[in-house]
Amino acid sequence: MSNSITKVAVIGTGVIGAGWIIRALAHNKNVVAYDKDLKLEKKLVAEIKRTWPYVKKLFNKKKLNLKNFKYVASIEEALKNADFIQECASENYAIKTKLMNIIGKYAKPNAIISSSSSGLLPTRIYSKCKNPARTMIGHPFNPVYMCPGVEIVPGKKTKRKFLNRANKFYKSISMNPIMVKKELPGYLADRLQEALWREALHIVNEGYASTKDLDRAIEDGPGLRWSLMGIFLTYHLAGGKAGMKHMLEQFGPALKLPWTKLKAPELSKKLSSRVIAGTRQQARGKSVAAISNIRDEYLVELQKLRKKFEKKIR
Repeated sequence: MSNSITKVAVIGTGVIGAGWIIRALAHNKNVVAYDKDLKLEKKLVAEIKRTWPYVKKLFNKKKLNLKNFKYVASIEEALKNADFIQECASENYAIKTKLMNIIGKYAKPNAIISSSSSGLLPTRIYSKCKNPARTMIGHPFNPVYMCPGVEIVPGKKTKRKFLNRANKFYKSISMNPIMVKKELPGYLADRLQEALWREALHIVNEGYASTKDLDRAIEDGPGLRWSLMGIFLTYHLAGGKAGMKHMLEQFGPALKLPWTKLKAPELSKKLSSRVIAGTRQQARGKSVAAISNIRDEYLVELQKLRKKFEKKIR
């Protein structure tokens, strides 16, 4: 049961790993972290302290308690007696497969092993892991401590009872799990995001718009709607009184028009320079940390507002 999951091990303490640690600490879990780069501990603690004012508002927490947090020097120590293991290593089959072999070796038999992979197939990632029945993908969204979505993706050998336990655990740390029916490359949201990203790169590459123009097109258009309702419900409303039926009849033929490229453009020096220069100009001299603070403050307020409306529509 999820209430038996009290010790969480996070393997890899980069941006995603740090996000998992912060979210778990905000829900009074005992967290043990490990990264092969032991120098990341100071950076991690600084990130926990930076984000805590926003986490505190989102989850109504009074103060940060680092007594529940421990950064250890070996993966064996991190995995010892862990109930739930969240892996956050580099997005590479060779690295993850090797790491999962080690994790499976030292994890206790009933510990759930979940990878934060953004699109790799779990069956392949866990091909050398002991007892793959308890393995899966738990793909979050950045920043993990703010975004409640997590895609749970089973491998071919994953058993339902472990998926159910993971589902309950993620809910216990205020997440909204999405149970993907079977494994597929890229999972759900990243496939949609990648399609949008590819088209955006093509538009910039061909000189039709700047990075700022494209961001505003999303921010002031579909992005406003997407925070409350997704693609399908948005298009359902676009069909008027008849809803999706009329939407498909009216706009379905347009899907065959050559509006999109689908294939990604080559990341040439020219395109890379345009994208880098454009985003640097958009940042207006603000550091990544400063912009992250603005984003986090906004996400806190947005989620509070969304709660007022989502029960009416979901």
